[in-house]
Amino acid sequence: MKTPANLKYTDNDEWIRIEGRTGTVGITDYAQDQLSDVVFVELLVDEGETVDQGDTIATVESVKAAADVFAPVSGTIKTINEDLTENPELINADPFGEAWMIKIELSDSSELDDLLDAEAYTNLERDH
Repeated sequence: MKTPANLKYTDNDEWIRIEGRTGTVGITDYAQDQLSDVVFVELLVDEGETVDQGDTIATVESVKAAADVFAPVSGTIKTINEDLTENPELINADPFGEAWMIKIELSDSSELDDLLDAEAYTNLERDH
């Protein structure tokens, strides 16, 4: 599994890449592997909407499961990746690139301290 060192992670399998005060969010390689073939993505937020850390921002469905995606930080949604609704398979093909879900302007950068680095994420105890 890929776990890029330049990202922060949640224990719910989301990643965030920080550039200034903006974070790009998606789900991890581990998450897409566990889901298997992704067939549907529903983004539950709109540009300009404010979310809190832990709010549900998307639902991802595969041939074997469905999973909610949570906001790793609080902030204002700047952009949503509408390509995912037309091409949900991008999540399996490129989870850290083309399959980003949202871009969010952070309202409290100290929330990043609650997230995991790549090593801590890789070492998470998995119950599945």
